[in-house]
Amino acid sequence: MSSISQVAPYSGLTLKQRRQLQNLVRYAILTVLIVFALFPVLWIISASLNPLQSMASQSLIPNVSDPSLLLKNYRDLLGNPDRYPFFRWLLNSTLVASVTAFGIVAITAPAAYAFSRFNFKGRRNLLLFMLLVQVFPNLLAMVSIFLMLQQLGVYLPFIGFNTPGGLILVYIGGAMGTNIWLMKGFFDSIPRELDEAALVDGATLLQTYFRIILPTARPILIVIGVLAFVGIFNEFVLARVLLRDKETWTLMVGLYVNFVSSNFANQWGLFAAGAVIGMLPTLIVYLLLQDQIASGTTAGAVKG
Repeated sequence: MSSISQVAPYSGLTLKQRRQLQNLVRYAILTVLIVFALFPVLWIISASLNPLQSMASQSLIPNVSDPSLLLKNYRDLLGNPDRYPFFRWLLNSTLVASVTAFGIVAITAPAAYAFSRFNFKGRRNLLLFMLLVQVFPNLLAMVSIFLMLQQLGVYLPFIGFNTPGGLILVYIGGAMGTNIWLMKGFFDSIPRELDEAALVDGATLLQTYFRIILPTARPILIVIGVLAFVGIFNEFVLARVLLRDKETWTLMVGLYVNFVSSNFANQWGLFAAGAVIGMLPTLIVYLLLQDQIASGTTAGAVKG
């Protein structure tokens, strides 16, 4: 009965016509998915070009008589640095995300290598404990993080409360567990014969790690770094709690405080303009590293 139902839709068609119909269905589904994915981006770009500022008057194609008005929101946002220090927020977000991504990769890689290559007491329990910690949301630790940074700032002001350094420290600590598991799985796929051959040739463990393992694992290092950069760049909750001064705000906090928390419907254009410019660092990172990202997400499945 099932075979009859599968053949029925194609009855009376040649093999070539069936393939053409199948391709047509695939292209139709793909087109719908692409439109569904791109529509929010097109909508926010259109909103940034709408000079009326109102969400109620938003349309996909801005209706303006003077083309120069299309950039009004960008001029208002970038031309008033005393009120909207936008580039300062963008720089803060980029620096925090970059340093955090580098720190996560630098700390995660040796830890994952140790879990992958060495057998020591409590190894399995430590791995399970890190995975268990990731189950609990960061909001549960918000009060303790707040108090720790306050106390830490007394002795080390550059990594205390209301500092980018303190925020970076919290981000690095919160991303260790999942990334160690991910990187350990990749290290497990690298043949141990590479380590043994290097040791036979007289290399030390550090030389083997830096000259053999890290170059081989470069794709997964880049993937973890990019994912960390994008996640931290767009993070809002911790940054909103731990950063209080206007000059230390990240881009997400600045946009929220100025354009979302107060009179959002009438500042929709400014918010959209800031969001469009805020997409650029992430877009640039993806464009520069897209080949490494593609190879890093699939290489672990075929190595060894």
